[in-house]
Amino acid sequence: MKKSIHSDEYGAVLKKLTQMREQAGLTQRDLAEKLERENSFVWRIEHGERRLDVVEFFWVCEALGQDAKTVYAELAEAFGKVR
Repeated sequence: MKKSIHSDEYGAVLKKLTQMREQAGLTQRDLAEKLERENSFVWRIEHGERRLDVVEFFWVCEALGQDAKTVYAELAEAFGKVR
């Protein structure tokens, strides 16, 4: 089994988070500041160099003004299409 960070599903998560950030009109630096993290934090996540845990997923969704449960449901539905 390959590591989840290299899976199509994880790629869908990264794509969704990047789209949400861009739709919110935020740069990676803007989002990092909202999360009170270093500037490279968001870049490393979006480029698959750093794994995002579930708590951080909720924090990112909140910082982007999105409901994490809704985003999770959208991703779960998309996972069926990824395979």
